[in-house]
This record gives sequence, C-alpha cells and structure tokens, in this order.
Amino acid sequence: MVAIALPPDAATRIRFAVSCLWEVLAGLRVLHDRGVPSVHQKWVAKARPGPGGLLALLVPPTGGYAPDFLTPPPAGLAADLEAELSVLRSTSPAVVRAHLDLLPGRPAAAVVELYEDPPTGLARLCDEIAEYWRVAIAPDWARMHALLDADVRRRGHHLATSGAAAVLNDLHEHVTWRDGTLLVNQRHCTASDVPDGSGLVLIPSVFVWPSVLTVSSYGTPQLAYPAAGVATLWEKPSSPSDALSALLGTGRARILTELGSSLSTTELARRTGITAGGVSQHLRILRAAGLITTHREGRLLLNSRTSAAEALLTAPR
Repeated sequence: MVAIALPPDAATRIRFAVSCLWEVLAGLRVLHDRGVPSVHQKWVAKARPGPGGLLALLVPPTGGYAPDFLTPPPAGLAADLEAELSVLRSTSPAVVRAHLDLLPGRPAAAVVELYEDPPTGLARLCDEIAEYWRVAIAPDWARMHALLDADVRRRGHHLATSGAAAVLNDLHEHVTWRDGTLLVNQRHCTASDVPDGSGLVLIPSVFVWPSVLTVSSYGTPQLAYPAAGVATLWEKPSSPSDALSALLGTGRARILTELGSSLSTTELARRTGITAGGVSQHLRILRAAGLITTHREGRLLLNSRTSAAEALLTAPR
C-alpha cells in the first residue's frame, strides 16, 4: 500500500502528463514478463526479444524494482522523447547512485560502471532507449499518443465538472482517495509514502495495463495508470456501414470511423490509404458539418469526433 497525501485544494495540485519514458519502462516490463496479457500480445510479437545491454538490466519484470531516475517527472502532454532523454542525461550522480543502491542482488558489470561513472553510463543508457524506441514503439506511437491524449482530455473534463475526488476514484480499482489521502493498494507499487501534500502527476499509459505504478522521487509523486481504451488499441477499426458511406461518401465515412481517438491528418492518411490532401479536404467538410473538431497539441493538429458524430455512428441500422 502506498499513501500519497493531497491537500484540501487537491484539484489545483493535480496535473496530467504524457511520457515517452514511462512507456519505455512499462513496455519493457511487459516484454520481460512470462505471462503477457492478451491486450499486449500483438505488440509483444513484434517487439520481442527486446533490447539487451544496460537498459534491460535496469528494468525487471512486473513486481521488481526499476530505478526511479528512469522516469523523471514529464513536463506536459507533448511527450517529446528527446526532451525527456535530456532530463535523464542530466540526472545528478548522487540520485543515480542512491536509486541503484536499492537494486536487489549483486549488480551486473554494466550497472557497476553506471554507478562508478554516471554521466558516461547515462549517455549510454539514453542511446539504448532511443534505439529501443525507434524499433519497438515509434512505429505505433501516433496511435498510442492519440489514445493517451484522448484519455487526458476526458479526465481533464471530468476534473473540471466533477472535481478531484471523482477523477481520482475513477483511475483504477486499486486507487482510492479519501480523507485527503490517495491510497494505492497494489503489491507491485513499492514507492514510499508521501505525507506532505506536495501534489501529484497523473500519467496515462498503454503498457502499465492492467496495474498501476507509482514513483515518489523528485519531490512530486507520479502515478501511471492504464489509459481508457487500451483493450482496443491494436484492433483494426470496423468498416463504416453501407448507410453511413451512402450518406457521407466512402472516404468521409472511413475517416469518421477511424476517429475513435484524436488523430492527425498524417495518421489518418496512413490508416485509410487516402492521400494527406484528400484527408484534409474530407476533414474540412466534416468540420463544417459539425461532425469533428480540431485542436492543437504541441506541433500537431489533432481531429476528434463530436457528440453529433458519435450519435450518427451508434444510431440503429
């Protein structure tokens, strides 16, 4: 059990973030587990055997301790791997050594080298993370990021309309907030209690599913929880109905069906096989009809279905 104190003004002390490094950590745990949840099996089949070297030594299967310096607090929703790696590279030697001291058993030679020369070891580690990302996560990152972004937007709206208690008690079955304290009743969460009400960073994750993970280092605790919709992430979207295609046209119906989560024009073009120019034209028509909205997220323009579109897609056929 991990206890994280939150002050009466908890809503002002909570922020959401999306993190590439959290997906690296949680994804490696999945690769290292003997039993892979069915949700992740398609991804594991592509990603295994996974990386070797120092990165593999530092991330154990689910239930083992991974050094907290691997997941410094993410800055926001843009999820920039290079920016996160820059923070990781600058981790102080004292922090690296303090976290490595918590590893069980006798450390491997590469871990000893990291302990003795943290700057050199961190540079090596960041190179390994970048290569693992390129091979195992980058090909699917647009789809994953869209899912994470959609989860943040839904919960952010929930926070604004229903308050902190409703959001915190809806994160996971093992997470509850009562009497000013967030309780994480998960045997794999080994972070220390946080008694001083310093705040909380909530991080939706694809690969954390079906559990939760916490980190209490760096002053502000972090809680990584399963993003809504992970179970359908690797499924192929259903084809639009004949009636919807007749109403909107085949291309626009296909685009609307694909927008189960927020997607960029480039990602829609990749998924539908329609040219980027063609997708843009269809999006303009759908936007004018009130069936999609477009918002900026960092450098990306993401498109989402409106409630009118949801009603159209779920109408009896």
